Amino acid sequence: MSFPVAGTIMVEPTESEGQAELDRFIDAMISIRSEIREIEAGTWPTEDNPLVNAPHTQADLIGDWARPYNREQAVFPLPWVAENKFWPSVNRIDDVYGDRNLHCSCVPMDAYEG
Repeated sequence: MSFPVAGTIMVEPTESEGQAELDRFIDAMISIRSEIREIEAGTWPTEDNPLVNAPHTQADLIGDWARPYNREQAVFPLPWVAENKFWPSVNRIDDVYGDRNLHCSCVPMDAYEG
């Protein structure tokens, strides 16, 4: 979302979010910025780092691991994530591709009786 200023992201938590949840959000933003610094410093390549490979699934972690960051950095970027880990079933989805290459699985309109 780029409202009200183009090229920016607006975050507007609801009144129902408690202080602890807001603090977790801020910690996540700080952690993401730290990962960006690792890329800027050349520690991680721009094409293979936790940011471009997120989210990491359980399947990503099984078997060989040939990435410039470790598994713990991929799965538990902050300590509190381990307490309530959500495991995504798929990696990042290219929504732009889906938006531009729409595939309708609906039945044809003439199949409906009107």
